[in-house]
Amino acid sequence: MEAAAPEKVIRHSHSLGPGEKEYVHKRKQKVLEALKKLKVECDANNVPSIALLGSGGGQRADVSLMGTLYQMEKEGLLDTLVYVGGLSGSTWCMSSVYNDPEWSSNMDRAMSRLFRPGIEMKQAVDWLCEQMNDEDFSLSDVWGALTSVEFIKEMDQRHLSDEARRNTFNPYPIYNAINKDCFTDGPPEGKWFELSPHEAGFTELGFFIETSLLGSKFKNGKLLEKKPEMDMVKLEGILGSALASGEVIKEYILNWLKGLFHLGDVTKEQQSVLAVLDEVIAVTRNPTKISPVVFDLGPLQGIPEVTKANHTLNLWVEAKSPEERNRLAKQWSLEMIAAVDTWTQSQRKGGFIDIAKLVGKILWLIWYWVWGTTENFLYQDRTAPTYLSSNERFHLMDAGLLMNVPYPAFLGDKRDIDLIIAPDYSAGKAFETLTLARDYAAEVKKPFPEIDDKILKERDWPKDCYVFEGKEKEPTIVYMPLFNRRNCKDAEEVKAKMDKFSTFQRPYKREKIESLLEIVKANVKNNKGTLLKEINKAVRRREKK
Repeated sequence: MEAAAPEKVIRHSHSLGPGEKEYVHKRKQKVLEALKKLKVECDANNVPSIALLGSGGGQRADVSLMGTLYQMEKEGLLDTLVYVGGLSGSTWCMSSVYNDPEWSSNMDRAMSRLFRPGIEMKQAVDWLCEQMNDEDFSLSDVWGALTSVEFIKEMDQRHLSDEARRNTFNPYPIYNAINKDCFTDGPPEGKWFELSPHEAGFTELGFFIETSLLGSKFKNGKLLEKKPEMDMVKLEGILGSALASGEVIKEYILNWLKGLFHLGDVTKEQQSVLAVLDEVIAVTRNPTKISPVVFDLGPLQGIPEVTKANHTLNLWVEAKSPEERNRLAKQWSLEMIAAVDTWTQSQRKGGFIDIAKLVGKILWLIWYWVWGTTENFLYQDRTAPTYLSSNERFHLMDAGLLMNVPYPAFLGDKRDIDLIIAPDYSAGKAFETLTLARDYAAEVKKPFPEIDDKILKERDWPKDCYVFEGKEKEPTIVYMPLFNRRNCKDAEEVKAKMDKFSTFQRPYKREKIESLLEIVKANVKNNKGTLLKEINKAVRRREKK
């Protein structure tokens, strides 16, 4: 770790930071060229701010955003965008395409990522073994590694801040998360968290730091210790963690842990440790059962934590209520995990020793269900609300759990967006993300276009495109449901297609990816006329401003 002299590095403002401001200014020159090619009359002073927002939806959102970007390039629309915003599954696509400094001019190459072969699980394990000693190691790291192997097919160890040093060839990316500690009962202003190449921070409160410093230690507004910036693997684990919110994913991780035991040779002594970890996995899965067999504890015999665990096991056997058994099963598991950790400290690193330590750490995280642990840059900052400044760490999680399209970062004066293009790939009913955004905007007092509730009658079988027009400060929103009247004959087919491409399933096969891409590309192609019309209107509105 690199020690840093204390300095004030937190920006408190509701205006664009200097880095993003400069990028947007230069990006609009490229947008102006694209508008001229589309025969949209516009001068350099009235280039509209247009944002494409990708929704959540796991691999469905990942593939769909890729298809949307691909077809927008083919239609000459991609370079009209100033911003691309995403959350949850759509950020898988974003992180992948932004790996290429000039991706927006070659979507054929970007699209090929969807069909490339996977990577070896060993790469993910090696990465996790490096991360596990960090004090902020969480299940988000595990999830980031697993999604990198299964869906993204790359261990992307770039940093988001790397893109701040690029030219303005591509739209400016905004990734979105929420603060778990405010999610359930905190004020709305403390919930939404945005990350760009230049800054990361709380959208509504206007507290920001350089993105490269997210994860470093702060106190009272000062940087105390600069830590390495999180890479895209870790970031994707945070941004896409909605998938990881239930028992299904817990079971998936536990099964994956058992598979790690077969990655290398194991000595007879180590087999005893493996058997203990295997039983802890079983108890983590089902706390009502602990094997009555006496373990051959091998090298763990005599470790103090094992003595505690044996006592706990006796209490578990005598316990009458299920609640007491569950509590003691957790206590026994944690004591055995501690015993394994004590043993690994006396062994040479590498091979099974690292695997045993990693499995133990992940099991501990599963018992406490710890996600998105991040150093709190507002810790003891007297200018910040106490509900954000009182803890040394906060926990970032998938923003789709609050709202499955990242509207909050694009509302209000800060980015002054004229037009939002919002293809909705999420699993909920049509318009659900819109009405949530409308209600959120009302809470935080930001302008949002009017939505006629009569339109909600169409939510089971929506049209392929709706325009919600901004009057003054509100952005206009072009809303495009993925499954709609043009590609589904009725509401039943909408439901059937959503089931076919459901969020919670194993990676899609090539045929499935290709069929989804065709649907998405057609949605863009069919509505090019509407998009051009609204882009023209956005220019006229900008002139009036």
